[in-house]
Amino acid sequence: MKPTILALDLEGTLISNAISQIPRPGLYRFLEEIQALFDQLTMFTTVPEDRFRSIAALLAREGSAPAWFVELPYIRWSGKTKDLRLASPNLGEALLLDDHGPYVHPGQEQLWVQVPLFGSPYSSDDDGLNLVLHRLLDRTGNADADLRPLARSGDA
Repeated sequence: MKPTILALDLEGTLISNAISQIPRPGLYRFLEEIQALFDQLTMFTTVPEDRFRSIAALLAREGSAPAWFVELPYIRWSGKTKDLRLASPNLGEALLLDDHGPYVHPGQEQLWVQVPLFGSPYSSDDDGLNLVLHRLLDRTGNADADLRPLARSGDA
């Protein structure tokens, strides 16, 4: 089964954290690229939904994320792990993009796409989203796509 849904983590994956909210280099283009790869993107984060929405709105206003990012579906969950059956009842239809292995639900390790942690120091040379974009292209059968590297240092 080809994955059609990508469940996105926020902190350490797309931004620094919910306090400093530093966007990862290349975030805007990364979001545009993955929107084209998947039928649906959804947020799967420990950050409460209202806080995510305000962070997403700020990122969009600053030009670090597309306007549609603010409206992404949000998965409400509890517990210690992110069960992808909350994204889709058909296991295998969704992938989890996350930097933190302990959040991967037992038995769903093959559906996890690991992102290098965007942690302090928050370098403008960070290449984590470019690396994970290639991993996602491989996982979706689009490995032959011709991509230029994602922009850095806040470039859209």
